This record gives sequence, structure tokens and C-alpha cells, in this order.
Amino acid sequence: MAEVDVAKTAVLDEPMNAVFDWSDSETPVRDALWDYYMEKNAKDTDKTVVDMKPTLDMSDDEVKALAEKLLKK
Repeated sequence: MAEVDVAKTAVLDEPMNAVFDWSDSETPVRDALWDYYMEKNAKDTDKTVVDMKPTLDMSDDEVKALAEKLLKK
């Protein structure tokens, strides 16, 4: 099993409202992105897994930018 650099993906596990001043949601960033992709993919888990996988290799700044682009209303 491949090791994941926990510090690298720390922002994924932070609540949305701790990362973004525009969010009042306590949902972790990872779950918020997952929910976004599930809706986009008509609840197809396999497609959502494919969409989410790249976030595991992103830096915190890249994850923040992606979440802001996809989730900020």
C-alpha cells in the first residue's frame, strides 16, 4: 500500500469554515468536494473516485484553489 504524505493533504480534512472565510459549513473539504463530484457525476461513485484521486497528489494551495473554483457560490 502506498503511503500518503499526511501533511500534504491536511487541508482536505479541515472543515470548510476553517479554510474559507466564505463558508459556514463544518463539512471537511474532502467531503464537500466528494459531494460536488457525486452531483456532477449523477451519483456515479466510480466516476467520482476518478475525479477525487488527483486531489490526493495536490498541495494544500492547489486543493484550496480547486475547492474555491468548484464550491464558492
